[in-house]
Amino acid sequence: MLLRYFYDEKLAQASYMVGCQKTGEAIVIDPARNIEGYLKEAAKEGLHIVATAETHIHADFVSGTREFAERFDTTAYLSDEGDADWKYEFAADIEAKLVTDGNRFKVGNVTFEVMHTPGHTPEHLSFLLYDRDQTIPMGIFTGDFVFVGDIGRPDLLEEAAGIQGTTAVGAKQMFASLKRFKALPDFVQVWPGHGAGSACGKALGAIPTTTVGYEKQTNWALQVEDETAFVKELTTDQPEPPNYFAMMKRVNKKGIVAMPALSKPRVAGAAELETLVKTMQVVDTRSGKSFASGHVPGTLNIPYNSKFVTWAGWLLDFDHDIAVIAESRLLEEIQTDLQSIGLDRFVTLVDIADLSPEQLTEHYPDWSAEQAIEAAEVGEVFVLDVRNKTEWDAGHYEQAKRILLGKLAARYKEIPVGRPVAVHCVSGVRSRMAVSVLQSLGIKDVINIDGGYAALQPVLDRQALVEK
Repeated sequence: MLLRYFYDEKLAQASYMVGCQKTGEAIVIDPARNIEGYLKEAAKEGLHIVATAETHIHADFVSGTREFAERFDTTAYLSDEGDADWKYEFAADIEAKLVTDGNRFKVGNVTFEVMHTPGHTPEHLSFLLYDRDQTIPMGIFTGDFVFVGDIGRPDLLEEAAGIQGTTAVGAKQMFASLKRFKALPDFVQVWPGHGAGSACGKALGAIPTTTVGYEKQTNWALQVEDETAFVKELTTDQPEPPNYFAMMKRVNKKGIVAMPALSKPRVAGAAELETLVKTMQVVDTRSGKSFASGHVPGTLNIPYNSKFVTWAGWLLDFDHDIAVIAESRLLEEIQTDLQSIGLDRFVTLVDIADLSPEQLTEHYPDWSAEQAIEAAEVGEVFVLDVRNKTEWDAGHYEQAKRILLGKLAARYKEIPVGRPVAVHCVSGVRSRMAVSVLQSLGIKDVINIDGGYAALQPVLDRQALVEK
């Protein structure tokens, strides 16, 4: 048997290929939409991918299951658990094999046993892996059920998909599912669907794999024996889910067009930018500081780094065309990144090298924490905090208003007019994106607080000592 681990650092998403070397057949567990990496690895190992399996309807990336089925006629093993709202609508289109708790299927001489593990979502499955004719499982693919040091959050259906009243139910289901997990032999390996950085849990570990026994000893969720205490802990202080999670639920439930059918974005000249800003979303991928020193009015700043995909999902609209200002050599990479979360309407790229100083007419200043607090105390500026709730609860400036960066476009009218807006996050990275959002929405008198709350906190502490 062969096991290969694939990890997308931009989405903190893990997938796996299991192959039977005797028969040359392989299956991919929770494939990402871009399937080229799996195909390349399979070819290298002399394997033919014949199947895929999904642990659940994903909320944070586009699944590659339909991609595989339509292009290579692979068999898809999909959950038939959960209620009518959580069935795969495209299952019949690809002649998927629907599976439930206790079902078994084989790929070559490798056997998979289906284990229904609801809690994160109602239809969630885990897959126990048996090599050859063994009667004891070697490992378990847990998807978003059990992570290293954490477990899947139960509130996404309510927070991201808008299905009210599901959080408490999901938490209780998770408690019951964990009892089954704890009954597995300690030596069983655990292969989770995410690592550190994913919004599918509170405190995921960065180690790629673990064991049932290790998690029983170290994972907080497996230490709590009282259901009421467990539900309270699990549902408290979960990170706010990105806006695009709701779209991903719909996409992965209904299915999405195969990537080869999508057109390659065209490369446009910088002279078109004025028109592009009026007709579509335009993203400037330069660093926040470069954007601050001069940018095209109406553009959004999402730096092209490891967090680009996540923030694109937070800040971009799936229903409008997208233009990107970036190095032209990055076109295919950016398109693949955006397609990984279903942002398929990336239609135009403008090369950064074509920008002229005459076009970069909009700017914004950086203020020190001292400047910002001094001005705020006398009512000269309005302080906007774009951090998440957990960060806010740990400490904040009393006169500030908190609006999460990802919710800013929907809530910007809550910001009072007549004063400059001084924006901060933790360190200054998110606040620069927030400034670009506000300026694109017509709020032009905006300031970035350099160093964020990390710089504000000592100023506020000194102020508190003086007041005492």
